[in-house]
Amino acid sequence: MATFYARRRFGILLALAGLIASVGLFNAPTASAALPTPVSGATARSYLASLPVRTENRTGYDRDLFPHWSTVSGACNTRETVLKRDGSNVVTDSSCAATSGSWYSPYDGATWTAASDLDIDHLVPLAEAWDSGAGSWTTDRRQAFANDLTRPQLIAVTDNVNQAKGDQDPATWMPSRTAYRCIYVRAWVQVKYYYGLSVDSAEKSALTNYLSGC
Repeated sequence: MATFYARRRFGILLALAGLIASVGLFNAPTASAALPTPVSGATARSYLASLPVRTENRTGYDRDLFPHWSTVSGACNTRETVLKRDGSNVVTDSSCAATSGSWYSPYDGATWTAASDLDIDHLVPLAEAWDSGAGSWTTDRRQAFANDLTRPQLIAVTDNVNQAKGDQDPATWMPSRTAYRCIYVRAWVQVKYYYGLSVDSAEKSALTNYLSGC
């Protein structure tokens, strides 16, 4: 009889545990899709060693030569897709604009609840890409670069932080949040390697120094 009651209590406990788990899952906030994870530090160092070192040339650059915020699906363009991917509990209207949600900016550690407080940063800036070889690309390739959701090239960050970064490379600008710097340089090198872009000498020196601690 004791064994019967013990088994019964055990069964009740299992049922309660399952109920608690199901309630917890039901009430949990919807997780955003994962930001593309950059390559490892070791791989980034290997990639960096193979990148050509050249003097940059911005002759002829125009941002409009990189068609950006292309339509991804339905009414959603690249900017709106990244906002939804990088946020939590993001609600959008019929035109795919984010009307509510929460966003954490990994560059500076700030959290925002209005999409208007965020920019979508091209981690390797469009002007930097031009300087590094994109001037010889076709328009289609520049468009692919400016809207790349597969590599860690697009990220939602605090708008004024993105504006302060501008078109600078890691020799002159890095995220103020030091915990993100290793991720940042790994992503930078991965994007440059994938697209066959060059680095200048100061940029390579800075990347080498940061990657030595990754």
